[in-house]
Amino acid sequence: MQISDTIKYVGVDDHKIDLFEGQFDVPNGMAYNSYAILDDKIAIMDSVDASFGDQWLSNIKNTLAGKSPDYLVVQHMEMDHSANIKRFTETYPDAKIVSSKMAFVMMKSYFGSDFAEKQVVVAEGSKLELGKHTLTFIAAPNVHWPEVIMTYDSFDKVLFSADGFGKFGANDYDDPEGWACEARRYYFGIVGKFGANVQAVLKKAANLEIKTIASLHGPVLAGDDAKEALRLYDIWSSYGVESEGVCLLYTSVYGNTKRVAERLAEILKAKGCPKVAISDLAREDTYECVEDAFRYGKLVLATTTYNGGVFPTMREFIEHLTERNYQNRKIAFIENGSWAPMAIKGMTAMFEQSKNITICENKVTVKIAESADTESQLEKLAEEILK
Repeated sequence: MQISDTIKYVGVDDHKIDLFEGQFDVPNGMAYNSYAILDDKIAIMDSVDASFGDQWLSNIKNTLAGKSPDYLVVQHMEMDHSANIKRFTETYPDAKIVSSKMAFVMMKSYFGSDFAEKQVVVAEGSKLELGKHTLTFIAAPNVHWPEVIMTYDSFDKVLFSADGFGKFGANDYDDPEGWACEARRYYFGIVGKFGANVQAVLKKAANLEIKTIASLHGPVLAGDDAKEALRLYDIWSSYGVESEGVCLLYTSVYGNTKRVAERLAEILKAKGCPKVAISDLAREDTYECVEDAFRYGKLVLATTTYNGGVFPTMREFIEHLTERNYQNRKIAFIENGSWAPMAIKGMTAMFEQSKNITICENKVTVKIAESADTESQLEKLAEEILK
């Protein structure tokens, strides 16, 4: 994969991995991206996961064709990008390491050395001259680790964006859903908590001419694809609504709550709702559901009362939302309880600290199974949701 005449891809694809960061299902693998900028001085942008050190160093050797790199730029210290820093220094002992002050502290913890004799410490606005290519560094704290820097190459108008704008999936996998679907799941799963930090970086990026975005995961985005990624990141990081519709999520023990949720979906569609994304939280990928909850402006949660509170799967899901600063949404509740329905009370309490959340006044309570009153409750709730 070639980014320009003077920027080459030296990253790797991982098809052995089953869970990214120990929790995200990645059936199509992952890409650990690294790039070589070829100029009077040569810079390698980031390392790769520990399992692929030999392949990465071989890619660098083949790309440089006998030359040696002058710099390794470390934008992010997460181990899937930093694991081979020490091997790089052993292979290229004359090369310098370019990174943030905090990243060098992390290197000391990881490798037992902060490579003091090789350090080039950079911060917001620092520049590194390679020849035609001038690299300008952009502080991007908490996108999504605190030491992160991004890098802008003014010659080829490339933003090297660290983990920002990444997606799940190896680069040799032709994703039929395009970039946005798995990039959305990646963003809200990994970066979603840090919307304010992403907004701060986007404000800096607005002053740059960006033709290409080169992330540490997923495909290189150029032209209109880069513009679309910037547009979506602005929506996602400001907790805006990307698509009109309703996300309807349920848990059901014996099928009754499921039937009520499905009936509400039918009513919403009949009343003209453009999209109802309905999922069983116990059986659907959790982060697919997180993605949908952030994608749409309206959320319906239907669950059973359990131990006098909220069913565990629903409780854990709401925690996924609130710890990611879920906000600017309308939420509706459906509860089921055999003798003392309490799920709505528990769910409502879990959103008390969330910003700009509107809780629907109409609530649906089911005692074991649907009754003659359930339909009218659902009708009233659907009206309020779509109002």
